[in-house]
Amino acid sequence: MNGGQQTQNVRMDIIVEAVTNGRSWQCGLEFDYANEESFYCRPLRLSEEKDTQRMPIPPEAGGINVAFLPPMSGLAANETRLDPGAVSVRLGEGRTAEVLRNLCYQVWERDGGEKRWTELCQSIERLFGVRLEAPKYISERGEISMTYVTRSGTRLDLSCAGRGLQQTLLVLAHLAVNPNSVVLIDEPDAHLEILRQREIYLLMADLARQHGSQIIAASHSEVVLNEAADRDVVIAFVGKPHRIDDRGSQLLKSLKELGFDQYYQAEQAGWVLYVEGSTDLSILRALAETLDHPARAVLERPFLHTVMNQPSKARDHFYGLREAKRDLRGIALFDHLNQALQKETALREIMWSRREIENYLCQKHVLLAWAGDAAAEYAGGPLFAGPWATTMETCIADVEGAMQTLGKPSPWSGDTKVTDDFLDPLFQMFFSRLGLPNLMLKSNYHVLARYVRPAEIDPEVRGVLDAIVDIASQANPLGQEGSP
Repeated sequence: MNGGQQTQNVRMDIIVEAVTNGRSWQCGLEFDYANEESFYCRPLRLSEEKDTQRMPIPPEAGGINVAFLPPMSGLAANETRLDPGAVSVRLGEGRTAEVLRNLCYQVWERDGGEKRWTELCQSIERLFGVRLEAPKYISERGEISMTYVTRSGTRLDLSCAGRGLQQTLLVLAHLAVNPNSVVLIDEPDAHLEILRQREIYLLMADLARQHGSQIIAASHSEVVLNEAADRDVVIAFVGKPHRIDDRGSQLLKSLKELGFDQYYQAEQAGWVLYVEGSTDLSILRALAETLDHPARAVLERPFLHTVMNQPSKARDHFYGLREAKRDLRGIALFDHLNQALQKETALREIMWSRREIENYLCQKHVLLAWAGDAAAEYAGGPLFAGPWATTMETCIADVEGAMQTLGKPSPWSGDTKVTDDFLDPLFQMFFSRLGLPNLMLKSNYHVLARYVRPAEIDPEVRGVLDAIVDIASQANPLGQEGSP
């Protein structure tokens, strides 16, 4: 300024909001520049006055375990056994190449480690087709050794594995060793081709839920973005950072254009599944698991494309792909529409008889069962299950009565748009009466599918699952005998 350089301090304020054991709390921090290598971090000031009071640090904040996982940059040929604290320090310094075997060894050594290790190995074998062998401590050298076996039976050191396998193993092992953590991950899909990017995202989400952890990941993958956008919170740093967590966002619409990855997935899978959003897939998976239906297998790794309940979008996408793969098969599932669907053998179109797929989950016992489990998860234990279930029962009656007063159909009717007219106000009222922020948004409703009893699953659901299996059986993936 005025021909010279001027320095002006820019303070960054960050406020963390959380719920621990049924209590909402906030923790505010401010960051100031110190020099090129460091910055100051203090509790957030409550005003701009000099010597002002600062926001107290809640005791719950001290119980938050935060870890950062940088991308793998290769793997050292030898790895010394380290204490857990030394592993954390090296991770914080970005030295992932020196700790991968140690993390695996920690999984194996822990109580119940054999079960966790088996689950981890099964995930790696399903994703990469190799069998991990248990890590071994070689006391003579103070080192940890670890090998894997290929499909052909060749045994290789872990350092010979591809970077994608090593990166995935790092994430899975860290989640298993550090439950109840907030894990920051940079490019978890790095070194993975697009078919595995979606699988890794779904696997991380499932493991985080199992271990009570939260993942905050940075990614440039459109595959991961498209999968996460309507089931988790996505922050897009395009211009001003903004949230993308709804099915109608402009960014999601931009992803509808066909690209090389779409043709590649069509060739690899041989069939495509069209649904309104990826939460529909989560519901179908849960219902197939409850019924022990053969669709469980084909729904593990489908070529999924979301079309926001628009038949024309599914048709445009499907016939565009068929220009490259003439024998492509597809099935499209739509919420109830006031229009007839086309009858086409290559793309089978099915409309739910009820208003939307969530109608098949909306049952009173399902909501009460969820409330009992939610009490254990958010309120700190099963002792709260009774009061939470009682609150849910009261809220159900109140919302049901309000709908009747307004002349709307019953929430248990197939004609009700159950997400907007019933579930949204129900969960808003439920958490409000508990004195908590709403922890059950529309993108989370798929979790209710786990509470539907097998005997109370509508036969129509089984028919749709049968149709999915039939279409998948007609698929002719690239690489199979007779495929193009």
